Amino acid sequence: MALDQSFVGRTYPPTDPYEVGREKIREFAEAIGDTNPAYTDADAAKALGHSEVIAPPTFVFAITFKAAGQVVEDPQLGLDYSRVVHGDQKFAYTRPVRSGDRLSVTSTIEAIKTMAGNDIIDIRGEVHDEAGEHVVTAFTKLVARAAKEA
Repeated sequence: MALDQSFVGRTYPPTDPYEVGREKIREFAEAIGDTNPAYTDADAAKALGHSEVIAPPTFVFAITFKAAGQVVEDPQLGLDYSRVVHGDQKFAYTRPVRSGDRLSVTSTIEAIKTMAGNDIIDIRGEVHDEAGEHVVTAFTKLVARAAKEA
């Protein structure tokens, strides 16, 4: 069953702040094999003009994808998450994520389409720091595969 188009434009409440820690950044950088010293060494980050160690660009995915869970779990939307695959991900940064940031995400449904029986939902996650300044916008595309007919 196709998702309800009236959900396009629906915005969900901001998430509780997520505090970005140096250790989480280091663990993430190690997990993805990125040895950029700006991710683990405050002096190296400062030499590049940052006030603190910064996170790799894809670090924020964990925060924004969790926030998109508000959309996915909305019972009124009716998305069957057991059929969902991650279709695409993009980020538009105002500034890097830094250790010590306290970030909140506000998710909005940007589009809902049905193609070949598959529901495609685009979610925009606006990430702001504790001062309300924009840090990054995440664009997530989820595809709910069509149910196979018996």
